[in-house]
Amino acid sequence: MLIQAITIFPEMFDSITEYGVTGRAKKQNLWQFQAINPRKFADNKLGYIDDRPFGGGPGMIMMAPPLQAAIEEAKQTSSAPAKVIYLSPQGQPLTHKKAVELAKSPHLILLCGRYEGIDERLLQSSVDEEISIGDFVVSGGELPAMMLMDAVLRLIPGVLGDIQSAEQDSFSDDLLDCPHYTKPLEFQGMTVPDVLRSGNHGLIAEWRLKQSLRRTLERRPDLLEKRSLIPKESRLLKEILQEQQEIQS
Repeated sequence: MLIQAITIFPEMFDSITEYGVTGRAKKQNLWQFQAINPRKFADNKLGYIDDRPFGGGPGMIMMAPPLQAAIEEAKQTSSAPAKVIYLSPQGQPLTHKKAVELAKSPHLILLCGRYEGIDERLLQSSVDEEISIGDFVVSGGELPAMMLMDAVLRLIPGVLGDIQSAEQDSFSDDLLDCPHYTKPLEFQGMTVPDVLRSGNHGLIAEWRLKQSLRRTLERRPDLLEKRSLIPKESRLLKEILQEQQEIQS
């Protein structure tokens, strides 16, 4: 997979290209990265690529021509079909399902905005999709782009040491992840659940599923509302609801 970022701060991406599992995977050539600074396409010696908005108002707007030139250069890097994504709070939410979809793309071009935004004409003519990482605003698209990259890259075979780590993450099956424990056996008066030390893998699997259902019910009940439960999940969910009623009574 080739990922390119169109950004005026290419150095920010060192944190994901040089460190952690994504940095290691890049060194193993499991994915490639290139940052393109649109300032190189500015029509002025100072490299300005923003200007005042028509109609007035605060802030500056990134101009379409230099961004368009950067996108075109990015597309010429690879013969694989490219998907151009603009990181924006106005976009569709980034979900696990979307990350799985993007992980199948051979070439992603991530457009990182700054200032008050990007000329709408560029978005209409050259962007395939707008994606948001949440209902809040940050100073630029670089951090959201890196979050998207990490969510996508961990789904690429070989990036994680154990592919089951990705398969068992929260949201991978529309359930939140279960609690996890490691040494020491006791910490601040709390101990590891007995079932996890039983060696009975069937009981452990059922315990983890029940804990995932419980946590999802408590924290994200909306996920359960749209989920088609299998018989085992229905049984465990009934047990959870009954246990809650007994505690309240």
